[in-house]
Amino acid sequence: MIVKYLLAALVAGLFSGVLMTAAQEFRVVPLILHAEEYEGKEPAPAAGEVQEHSSLSLGAIIGEAVSYFSPVTPAYAHEGHEEEEGGIMFGMSRFSGTLLANLVTGAGFALLLAGVSLVTGNAITLSNGALWGAGGWLAVHMLPAIGLPPELPGFPAAELADRQVWWIATVVLSAVGIYLLCLKSGLVAKIAGVVLIAAPQVYGAPQPTDIASAVPAVLGAEFAVAALATTLFFWIVLGLSLGLANEKIAKAA
Repeated sequence: MIVKYLLAALVAGLFSGVLMTAAQEFRVVPLILHAEEYEGKEPAPAAGEVQEHSSLSLGAIIGEAVSYFSPVTPAYAHEGHEEEEGGIMFGMSRFSGTLLANLVTGAGFALLLAGVSLVTGNAITLSNGALWGAGGWLAVHMLPAIGLPPELPGFPAAELADRQVWWIATVVLSAVGIYLLCLKSGLVAKIAGVVLIAAPQVYGAPQPTDIASAVPAVLGAEFAVAALATTLFFWIVLGLSLGLANEKIAKAA
């Protein structure tokens, strides 16, 4: 029976990954391509001083997306530029690379969500699937985005290793905090949940020393909203499809 639930999670994750790719193509990728137009340009210096500008390369951006295990990946952001020899990886197109990344990520998050459900004994159903998805989105995207919002190519950022450590710690603490708040009873558990969620925000995310960028701030804000909206869509679809699949399995048992 457990194997059936895990297979259902795998199918739900793949389905969500496909829809996520479509959502990115419609809303996120155009913003990335727009931001690419500013890469290589010098930011406007502050009065009386000249600031150096350091933009992220495509490889660094993809590396960040993969290392962050995020469904939002600008895997083919340079579609308009000349293709590197062999494509983005294994000769695939940039769109294919994005689709593959989303399929793998969707399957991974679905299996993780199903594993938490089985371990805690709280079933994911069609009626509560959206809530499970919202919880995953809060832990993996929204709460970390308070300190490290989604960034466009060319935006300044702190050291990658520092951001990775803070991001991972924030996701873990936020996930445990949400679990204590939503699935455990008792005042102590609720207080502990709030403390765990607030701890990384109080500590603070690593920030760049130089915030100068040629990319307009309004474009960065629009991208952050679009990225968070598409990941919310991904998680809601994931929770609902996983809940539907679980109910089908339960009825067939």
